Amino acid sequence: MKIGIFDSGIGGLTVLKELIKYHNEYYYFGDNTNIPYGSKSILELKQLSSRIINFLLDKNVDIIIIACGTISTNLSEYLKSKYPYIPIYDVVSPILEIIDEDTTVLATTATVNSGKFKNAIACPLLVPLIEKGEDCTDALKQYLAQVKTNKIVLGCTHYPILINEINKINPQLKIINMGKILGEKLQLPSDKLKINLYFGKVDESLIKNINKIIENDYTIEEIKL
Repeated sequence: MKIGIFDSGIGGLTVLKELIKYHNEYYYFGDNTNIPYGSKSILELKQLSSRIINFLLDKNVDIIIIACGTISTNLSEYLKSKYPYIPIYDVVSPILEIIDEDTTVLATTATVNSGKFKNAIACPLLVPLIEKGEDCTDALKQYLAQVKTNKIVLGCTHYPILINEINKINPQLKIINMGKILGEKLQLPSDKLKINLYFGKVDESLIKNINKIIENDYTIEEIKL
């Protein structure tokens, strides 16, 4: 099976990491030249996500996974309606089925503003810091200090990269990873594993970040959409 996945940058690789447990042919696009998505208008997000989906369709993928919390909360229904001829899954819908009142969602500003989650905290500083490979400790402490529940959902797929840091700051928190929940729900069939990565900009810093997340062999290409 050919599976298309996309995100604003490296965050969606945390979803890919969960999905490649099921061996398939994966086509991942990280739109790191337009990051962050969390501060963009709905019109901009529609244009960017449509461009990426068209790129993935040209790869003849069988399904598409929105590995971005911002797109999932704001545009999943729009995209599913625009592309009815291909199955499209998002990372947020499975979370909405299991979330309860004792859960806080950490997410981008656009995800919080979508109104999908009742108890959510906007964390606008995290994605740019993660993409640059910079220290997130101070920002994390600021956001985690606002959490009054025992569980948190990492409502942006970049945030699982910070799980170790979160555990150090507050080891009592139960952490819910959207990519893991989605992988368990989809239960994809297994075949031969092949990972194809595409990014708007490829440099040494990006490769370093990718290798922190993905341990499998992959091919990578710089694509200007």
